[in-house]
Parts: sequence; C-alpha cells; structure tokens
Amino acid sequence: MDKNPKDQQQRRQMQIPQPIRSDGAGATDLGPRDIMRDIQNPDMLVSPATDAGTVPNLRFSYSDTHMQLNFGGWSREITVRELPVAKTLAGVNMRLTPGGVRELHWHQEAEWAYMILGRARITSVDQNGRNFIADVGEGDLWYFPPGIPHSIQGLEEGCEFLLVFDNGNFSDLSTFSISDWFAHTPKEVLSANFGIPESAFANIPTEQRYIYQSTVPGPIETQAVPDPYGTVPLSFTHRLMAQKPLVTPGGTVRIVDSTNFPISQRIAAALVEIKPGGMRELHWHPNNDEWQYYLAGQGRMTAFAGNGTARTFDVRAGDVGYVPFAFGHYVQNTGNKSLWFLEMFKSDRFADVSLNQWMALTPKEIVQTNVNASPELMNSLRKEKWPVVKYD
Repeated sequence: MDKNPKDQQQRRQMQIPQPIRSDGAGATDLGPRDIMRDIQNPDMLVSPATDAGTVPNLRFSYSDTHMQLNFGGWSREITVRELPVAKTLAGVNMRLTPGGVRELHWHQEAEWAYMILGRARITSVDQNGRNFIADVGEGDLWYFPPGIPHSIQGLEEGCEFLLVFDNGNFSDLSTFSISDWFAHTPKEVLSANFGIPESAFANIPTEQRYIYQSTVPGPIETQAVPDPYGTVPLSFTHRLMAQKPLVTPGGTVRIVDSTNFPISQRIAAALVEIKPGGMRELHWHPNNDEWQYYLAGQGRMTAFAGNGTARTFDVRAGDVGYVPFAFGHYVQNTGNKSLWFLEMFKSDRFADVSLNQWMALTPKEIVQTNVNASPELMNSLRKEKWPVVKYD
C-alpha cells in the first residue's frame, strides 16, 4: 500500500467528480461543495449535452424532509412547499409501530395509499352508515374518497406506507381529526350531542393526537362491527401485487385506475419495474401531471419541456419525481438491480402516449422526412406499445 501523502491526496482528487463533460465543456469545482451529493447526482453535475433551458426542479427526496415523530410512529411529507412544481398531488410517507394508530380523521382530499412494508388494519364508514374494516399488506392499495372518515393501525409487524392526495398543497398535519374536534368543542355541547353528563368527557384530549401508541389489535373477526346498513358497495382496497402484470423484455407494469379499482375515481397509477439495462420508454401523458415515488433501485429521468428545453435528474429509492402535463420523458435504470417506482395521476384513468407507437402508426413518408429517419430507425418502429423496453 502506498503511504505517500501526496499520492493518497492525488487518488482522492481523482475520485472526486468534476463538472467537466467528455467534450471538454466545464471546469473543476475547487470551492465549497457537497461531494456526496455530486456523486449521487452525476447527471446534474455533468448534464447531458442535450439538456438545455430552465426546466424547474422535478425531484425531491424524502430524506430532505421534516420528520414528524410521535409515540406510535412517524410521518414526513412532500407538498408544493418542498416541490413547488407539484401542484396536482402531494405525498406522505408514514410508519406505524405494532399497534400504532393514525387516529380517526377525514380530509377534503381523496387518499390513495400503497403499502410498502408490513401490515395494517384500516377502518371507515361512508355517508350512508356503511362500514368497512380490512387488513392490508405489502403491495396492497387503499383509497378513501374525500370527506370519508377512516383510521389506520399497525398490526404485529408494524407497517410503512405511502399516502397520496389529490392536491399539491395538502398537509397531513391539517386534517380533520376526531381528537382535535373533541378538544375544540365545549363539553356542554358534547354532552348534548351524546346524551351523557359532561363529567364523561373529563379525560378527552386537549389537542390533536395524530399518531399514538395503542395495543396490537386482535384478529380481524374479533373487531367486526355488525352494521344494519351493510358494508360499502365498492371495496376501499385493491391487491395490486396480485394483479397480473404486463410483461415486456425490459420489465413489468401494473396499471390501476377506476376500471379495475372502481372506488378510485380521482387517482390513477402504475407500478413499474425496470430491469437492469431497461428503460421506461420515451412517452408522455395526455391527461395530467405525473407524480412519481421511487421504491427501489436507481435511475435517471430526462423531462422534455418543448421549445428547446430539457433537464435530466438522477433518482433513487425514497425520491419523489414530477413530470408536468404532457412533458415528454423517460426513466432509465442506471443500476444493477431492478428499479421499482410508482407513477400517479390526478385522474380516474391511466393514459400515456408512446413515441415509438405514434411513429409506427403514422404514414412512413411523413415520419421519415420529419426526423430524417434512417432505414434502421424506420424498421425499429412497433405498432404494439412496450411501456418498458430493453434491447440486446
């Protein structure tokens, strides 16, 4: 091993990435810098030569958010406060301990959720007095329409999940909570409402509980509440991982919207797996902005904003990405393991337009003259859509 301090310093300098492109553009960065950030974001430090213009920031990491710590779990959120461009949807990453409870509450926005790890019990009652109690596990979804009250509780192993709301300004800390309402209602009014003495409310909370620790609930049959009005007509849960995926050479896609999860009228989504060497093909969405959550792996995304502008972002597990309405984009796996992410939309239907399919279904002459297409390009066009591509 070389113990020469100068040689060691030279080696460290060689390992430090510099903002210099292969064509020679750029220069060394000798000032204060966060080298670990630069290593994690190679396509932002040295952007592709095709990047241009002033596309706004389209990525934010949950690691850079505020952790709301409670006895019973934690939560953190990404809203327009953290990612100003993300106006259509907001997301909350939440963890509940075994027995931890996200208290009885409701909100003005629709809630769409994906269970990342563990299991939870959810409860709800709709406007017609019909109840719903179910256990959800890894890869499962739930959806609560706006204004419908509900709760979430961690089971034996606890749980972690992603909540998505159809308003970029939404904050989970400003929902309508039962404890908060009790705390801000005169006890004589509570007494009149429930028909019991004021003394019965001596120990009610003095503020919102939000998340709190309780005991692990027993088997679901022990918590069944017979309902004279029956259960909700449309299930609030969906087994996404049990859904047969669309399989292509580059990976898999599971699409979920109101066509196969009927209650989900305001949020549509796709769970995408991109294998090493694969790519979510060049495409855009004709119905709304795309809000992404990266579950595993690493990759990069370039968003094409039109009028000569484009910008590339590096993404990894725990990141949120955002693509404004109709922006062309792709997501490429840059790691050696599968890249998994969710793409979500404020819509009742999932929709995307494939660049390859569009070109394949357009008269050849206009395609060829439009982009000076080579014979190889023309022969590569497919009339069948492959959401995820990979070629030898």
